[in-house]
Amino acid sequence: MDEVLLDVLMLVTTDVAHDSRVVREAAALAGAGHTVHVQGREVPAGWAPPGGLFTVGSSSGGRGLRPPRAPGLGGQPQGDRAGEAPEAVRRGPGWLWRAVRWWLLPRHRRQVWAAWSRAAVAELRERRFDVVHAHDFNTLPTAARLAREYGALLVYDSHEWWSGRQRHGRPAPLERLRDRRLEVELTGRADAVVTVGEGIARRLERWATGPVTVVRNTFPALPPATGAEEVPLPSAPKGMVYAGRIGAGRDLETVLAGAAAQQSAVVLVGPADEAYAARLARAEGGDLELLAPRPVDAVDGLLRRYGLAVVALTDSCENHRLALPNKLFHAVRAGVPVVAADLPELRGTVLRYDLGELYRPGDPGSFRAAVGRVEGRYPELLRSVAAARAELAWEQDARRLVALYGTLAAARQSPGEPPVDRPAASRRATARRATARREGDRPPAGDRA
Repeated sequence: MDEVLLDVLMLVTTDVAHDSRVVREAAALAGAGHTVHVQGREVPAGWAPPGGLFTVGSSSGGRGLRPPRAPGLGGQPQGDRAGEAPEAVRRGPGWLWRAVRWWLLPRHRRQVWAAWSRAAVAELRERRFDVVHAHDFNTLPTAARLAREYGALLVYDSHEWWSGRQRHGRPAPLERLRDRRLEVELTGRADAVVTVGEGIARRLERWATGPVTVVRNTFPALPPATGAEEVPLPSAPKGMVYAGRIGAGRDLETVLAGAAAQQSAVVLVGPADEAYAARLARAEGGDLELLAPRPVDAVDGLLRRYGLAVVALTDSCENHRLALPNKLFHAVRAGVPVVAADLPELRGTVLRYDLGELYRPGDPGSFRAAVGRVEGRYPELLRSVAAARAELAWEQDARRLVALYGTLAAARQSPGEPPVDRPAASRRATARRATARREGDRPPAGDRA
């Protein structure tokens, strides 16, 4: 029987260019012979996928609520007028802007996603795909709609535990309840479900019609051509690097306070909430360097130069307790140990492979002690990280994703024959949804943090 290849549509509300998970997944499927188109949001003009392996489209949803930029961080705000607060608010005192933003943010977020959805559907309606792959819940309703119109299979790729996220802005309990009920329903309808770690997979399996495939946020093995391996690792850490989003919920205040007491150099590199970054810069008392986002390969060299990676998160929501951030796997690829937040999913991976030391979120003294423990056993940690690199590499996760799509392709080969026994699956999904509604957000028995 000839191999069946699929036309795949991926939906994501990021700019794609800086979304390494989406790019890696699309490239892996394209490398396996499938045709992949990624529809993102506000994709940078002129950006092209690596090697031209897949195509990319861009839909607009507005740029977000933005205040005037903080002094010294680049002048006046940029973006479309729909993303700006009223002039009087933007020119008023900072507390007024923060209050207005807190109140408007939930509504604005819904408006942005709705605008993006309308634009994406309009651009894609005349096309046809075999699979619609939704990256995160905010694209799942649109993906389900398009899959129904195309007669396509639906894949839900949950990058985080959506109903357990830390949400910014005023509380919106009804919105949260609606989102959860819709996620339960659409997860039960999906032909396949993918997520980033075992903890989230166990929760999603309460709603899904079958096993959930875990595709971690790992990185490809470090290619010699990058030159990063030529950057020698120090005999002891020279400082520490946090590579990722610089904003609320990342526990960076704890990192800076703990590092300042040791007079350790701290490098923060990644996309930044400008107001948050400005507050960090004003508050810190040590050696801090803030760097703009840069390519993955360039961050490899930075990690090796300083010799220690920080994987920080607050213990403020269930999503953080289930998180396995890509910065953990980036550190492994670069060959450096970590100081990581002592949260359940992170703890399990760090301890299993002996990748570094843990600290208690929100406690600068605990962070400082963890750094000291890394320094005390640095050569040992370098060896254990090196031993884990092959197993904690993207090549392993890409195989799982490609194998899943092989199963979907086999199901697609016989029109009208879905990948599972739908009546039985529907009964199982209905039972899971009923259980989920009774249990609320409680994790499954034996899996509670």
